[in-house]
Amino acid sequence: MIRKILIANRGEIAVRIIRTCKEMGIRTVAVYSTADRDALHVQLAHESVCIGGPRPADSYLNMNAILQAACSTGCDAIHPGFGFLSENPQFAALTQQCNLIFIGPSPDVIEKLGNKAHARQMMQEAGLPVIPGSKQIVQSVEEARSLAETITYPLIIKAANGGGGRGMRIVRSEEELEHAYHSARSEAKACFGDEDVYMEKYIEHPKHIEVQVLCDEYGNCLHLYERDCSFQRRNQKMIEEAPCHVLRDDVRERMAADAVRACQHVGYTSAGTIEFLMAADGSYYFMEMNTRIQVEHPITEQICGIDIVKQQIRIADHQRLQLRQEDIQPKGYALECRINAEDIHREFAPSPGKVTFLNLPCGRGVRVETAVYNGYTIPPYYDSMIAKIITFAPTRLECIKKMRIALEELIIDGVETNVEFHYLVLHQRAFIEGTYDTGYAQQFIEELKENGEFI
Repeated sequence: MIRKILIANRGEIAVRIIRTCKEMGIRTVAVYSTADRDALHVQLAHESVCIGGPRPADSYLNMNAILQAACSTGCDAIHPGFGFLSENPQFAALTQQCNLIFIGPSPDVIEKLGNKAHARQMMQEAGLPVIPGSKQIVQSVEEARSLAETITYPLIIKAANGGGGRGMRIVRSEEELEHAYHSARSEAKACFGDEDVYMEKYIEHPKHIEVQVLCDEYGNCLHLYERDCSFQRRNQKMIEEAPCHVLRDDVRERMAADAVRACQHVGYTSAGTIEFLMAADGSYYFMEMNTRIQVEHPITEQICGIDIVKQQIRIADHQRLQLRQEDIQPKGYALECRINAEDIHREFAPSPGKVTFLNLPCGRGVRVETAVYNGYTIPPYYDSMIAKIITFAPTRLECIKKMRIALEELIIDGVETNVEFHYLVLHQRAFIEGTYDTGYAQQFIEELKENGEFI
């Protein structure tokens, strides 16, 4: 049995995992950088180990330091959370070589699905609808031009081994292609250490819908229905909801069945997410698979009543899923707003610094995931997300109203945040009706600028 877990992460996800481990009677080890010495996850874990300097490369991406910490503290397993090393097949393999359990899928599966071009091919083999595009890595501008004639504009160039909107360029004409190709490769190299890119047809005004899955090593695979993650700025999710308000029941059933079939085809185990783009006519296409816990997993937990992190740990501990598909009956609606320390009046620039006063919302139907506390200093070295506010209610409109109230109660002094921006969004007709798409957030920002709301 897993008795002790090292959490190879920081911030709210580390706190989230520690809480579930404590509920399960599992001891925890936190790792931290010198910049995170006073972080909440360090204070809550049973033990903690400093693994390096403030830069991620010196600490949270330092595989040797993390593995040494796990071995020296007698851990049985490592939970990678999301980001950092969570989808790194080398880290997963090294973890296993150290006789530790990696709480996630096998290194081989991570590697296959991490390469987006390879993942597309596998999903085609599984019978999933895939966006028209290149079958392999695009090796040159000349090859890109040739493929563009077949794919047709607009198209999108994507990092083959990336995610989170990095290494991605939309191309609307042949004149833009060369610069976009080199720019995408350069960013992919800088962010992921790999400059490989591939090309796809760009779907205009889509919905970004993802299906949560749980799979054990005994062939049991379940879906926990879908989330609508269409509210994005520069391909970064800002607001998510579950279920998708405008998804037809017949499309929901097909999409969920495709997600399960995809997992079975690749031999997937652990929690994961199959991401789709859905066009206005209801047709949808496989986009990518995330082989880790997602930032937005709490909204699925709320409507399904399932602790996804707990299921991850049980699956890694070679236990069978005790759930059946017919047992999973989602109830109500859930909404999540990602609260970032950023200045919305300066193009959402990061706003690190000391939190001089903090008041978190509470009450029936409100959940808060955060690692911030009064007097905490937000370091400048990491992602700017500092909290997630989650609301849930029997109806979607009630859920939105709860979120408005929660944001009114949320006070974070000392740093700039995007709370005001979220509050404005929740009063827009497109959001209230659920008809917004992946381009709506930027459109709304431009409208605010035109009206003088943004400097």
